[in-house]
Amino acid sequence: MSNVALQVARRILLPVAVLFSVMVGLGLLVTRVLAKTWPFTVEDAVNRELAADRSAGWNDVSLVFSTVASTQVIVAVTVLAALVLRLVLHRWREPLFLCAAVTAQALVFLFTTMVIDRNRPAVEHMDSSPPTSSFPSGHTSAATALYVGIALLLALRARSTPAKVAWWTLLVLVPIGVAVFRMYRGMHHPSDVLASFLNGATCVAVMARSLLDRTVTWGRAALPARPSGDGVTPAGASAG
Repeated sequence: MSNVALQVARRILLPVAVLFSVMVGLGLLVTRVLAKTWPFTVEDAVNRELAADRSAGWNDVSLVFSTVASTQVIVAVTVLAALVLRLVLHRWREPLFLCAAVTAQALVFLFTTMVIDRNRPAVEHMDSSPPTSSFPSGHTSAATALYVGIALLLALRARSTPAKVAWWTLLVLVPIGVAVFRMYRGMHHPSDVLASFLNGATCVAVMARSLLDRTVTWGRAALPARPSGDGVTPAGASAG
């Protein structure tokens, strides 16, 4: 196996596999082991309270947040952002990071729902979805990976602390809003969206460590920079 393949396995595949195991473990705890234990016994009350507070105005707002985290919009924004990053920065690290984070969370979400069958909250559902796909929330997970990933990239390039804070605040509020309004629309329990924050944020962290870290050479032996004018020759090169 090549060094690149080994690094992919160690830096990406293994952490994502561990994350999947953690998500399944959490799902089993929530749906079987601790289902009759506080605070999971009061989750339905939270959903009922949110459903009781529905209004035409909030329904419209909730639809906006659900839409920005829908599969079609997530894919479109990811592709568009990756293209812009490639054209502006003229390198692949940032677009690959964003695409990999969004893809990884989607795979973890998909395979977790195949193992964990949790019924959706016992309130009126404002969207049509499979009834046993409540854990975790795909909308929240995708929004976390995409919009937190974009926030990280913009904050890294921001030249002032207020700009960094502004990007983080603006974009992190998106997945938070998605989580709240997915519960409002009766599609997920509180623990569903909390687990999704873990999924999306972990995928961002894993891919940032693997793809944004410039010390990772992915199979190429990094040569030390040649100082100008001092006659120092890089390791492995002929001195004469």
